[in-house]
Amino acid sequence: MKVLFVCIGNTCRSPMAEAVLNHLILKQQLEDWQTDSAGLRDWNVGILPQGRGQQLLQQHGLKTNHLGRLITPQDFYEFDYVLGMDNINLEELRQMTNRLQPPPQCKIMLLGSFLGRKEDEIIEDPYFTRGMSGFHAAYAQIRESCERFVQLHKGKEQQLQAVTL
Repeated sequence: MKVLFVCIGNTCRSPMAEAVLNHLILKQQLEDWQTDSAGLRDWNVGILPQGRGQQLLQQHGLKTNHLGRLITPQDFYEFDYVLGMDNINLEELRQMTNRLQPPPQCKIMLLGSFLGRKEDEIIEDPYFTRGMSGFHAAYAQIRESCERFVQLHKGKEQQLQAVTL
């Protein structure tokens, strides 16, 4: 399973999601899972994630050494899931794939869609909020979404393994 998280600048939401899923991958011993994050704009290429996001991750015992990067056409072929944070991300991702040949097989979805609550499926960009409140809200949605994603897909993997044994 290969999962790519995408947001506008790859400095807040997507690196937090990558750190959360990496933690869950280790905790659940999902050795064949991989995760990364990328941005739709090149503003933060080569730069560590936003300081407030790193501070929040540290408060939860997590960390990231991710350096911002721009999404590439190849990402759509290398990852099983490309998960955006809001509808603008989702629309841009879909537009990018519409120009690719052959059409990529990855699933492009909102990370928050795994919550099962329509009102919470958009993970708002905390970058422009004052203080930490926006980061706390985004982190809570990201954490729960990643946990649900793992629950859903770990179960499917175990079912496939049972069938093939």
